[in-house]
Amino acid sequence: MTRLPAFRTGQARREQGHCSPAEGLDIPFCVIEGAAPGPCLVVTAGVHGSEYCSIEAALRLMATDPAGLSGTLVVLPIVNVGGFRARSIYVMPEDGQNLNRMFPGKPDGTASQRLADWLMTRVFPGADAYLDLHGGDLDEALTPFSIFPGASAESRVLAEVFGLPIGVAAAPGGNSISGAALAGVPAVLAEVGGNGIWTEAGVDQLVEGVRRVMRHLGMVPGPVAPAPGGFEVVAFLVPKADVSGLWYPARALSDAVRAGDVLGEIRDVFGAVLQTVTADKPGPVLYQLSSLWVNAGEALLGLGVPTGA
Repeated sequence: MTRLPAFRTGQARREQGHCSPAEGLDIPFCVIEGAAPGPCLVVTAGVHGSEYCSIEAALRLMATDPAGLSGTLVVLPIVNVGGFRARSIYVMPEDGQNLNRMFPGKPDGTASQRLADWLMTRVFPGADAYLDLHGGDLDEALTPFSIFPGASAESRVLAEVFGLPIGVAAAPGGNSISGAALAGVPAVLAEVGGNGIWTEAGVDQLVEGVRRVMRHLGMVPGPVAPAPGGFEVVAFLVPKADVSGLWYPARALSDAVRAGDVLGEIRDVFGAVLQTVTADKPGPVLYQLSSLWVNAGEALLGLGVPTGA
């Protein structure tokens, strides 16, 4: 199959299988339409193929019963199938590129650019809302948070409804939610998990977040409770490595960092300090590189900087 089934037919149904967005690419899908009309929610996972918590959550969402659904739920549980099979970190093995930096893509570009273009032109136009499930890759530890296009008020509401305690208001970029924003679709990228490990608690947190959004959209019955633990909107501060070497973090996940605090050191194999990394602004540690080795130019961690700090 070269394209997905229609998202709206007016008939309760479940269609699943594989489609080929571009030559050499083959990804699984599940389209679940309820008997009652309603919005279309698109959920993707596995944009980064080793973020297993997100993939398992999406696989479980495919069991949604059409009988209790208004509208359509479209699930693409493993977008980067090649990366999933190769246990690749961040990139698609077909071209060595990070799909989540390729939007809006190119129809005649590399594999990741063609896949991004397919999502932009064949998937997002049929969506009323979009959720992209993630969770720290094999070399990344994180505390749960979401990211949304900062200029989109609708996306901010969806991020709060999803229920993770921190939402990062992001500037436009080449990621999936920026692509959705270009298509006029409110979008949230949810991060739960890390280090290639998936847990029942993490999977449940992502599944429940999607269910909360579905209740908010009127796709399934029931009220939406306030986000557990509240909701804080922050900006990202992402220090990067100036040099390659051994990374020794000085902070743990969720640590409250003050401006000027040491975040960690990069050393050579003999222990000499090559770079001392300090915080320019305050905020909690949302994610952190857990690999001992870091290459120059790579992100070391992400701080959630309070707005106005």
